[in-house]
Amino acid sequence: MKAPPAWLSMLFFAFISVVPPAAVNALETSQSRVTSGGEEPGQSMDVQIELHDLELLTQDGRRVRFKSDVIGDRLVAITFIYTTCTTICPIFSSIFGQLQNLLGERMGREVVMISLSLNPTTDIPARMKREAQKHGARPGWFYLTGEKQNVVQVLKGLDAYFPDFEQHPPMALVGDGRTGMWRRFNGFPRPEELLALMDELTAARGKSP
Repeated sequence: MKAPPAWLSMLFFAFISVVPPAAVNALETSQSRVTSGGEEPGQSMDVQIELHDLELLTQDGRRVRFKSDVIGDRLVAITFIYTTCTTICPIFSSIFGQLQNLLGERMGREVVMISLSLNPTTDIPARMKREAQKHGARPGWFYLTGEKQNVVQVLKGLDAYFPDFEQHPPMALVGDGRTGMWRRFNGFPRPEELLALMDELTAARGKSP
């Protein structure tokens, strides 16, 4: 039987003391996929998505256009959450918190991070703001919600709409709003993997005609 990657074991033990037991169970499930020869967490693939420029709300209640105001021509990391989640979402928020620290001064300038609600009916801006504060979100990390029809359309464009949002898989998107290059990470990627792809996308800009 193939042993799980060392980074996944380290991530597992680090989370045991800081997240609810249900979240630990989610990571155990991810480990079991690796040991059974299934899809490894952090595996990525190039994808084609559509960015719908619809109005959403930030955690501060500010109205923004998803494509033109939030993404623009910047590098982007997107994950998908709902505020009552106790499994996948806290893990991804922690990963994004670490990525935020790695990005440093690039945050909010050349890079933005987005935590997009899967349940906009419940995830009003005040609840999203509490989540943002809980995970230490700084300027450049948007917690987005809004009118249900707009959020659903945006999620569909990102191929991230799940009728039963509580059963959503762990995943993240990283892409370039300028070049339209996007990659999806399945499972729980390391923050260093997300950063490495952003650096790769930045380098690719210099090679574009």
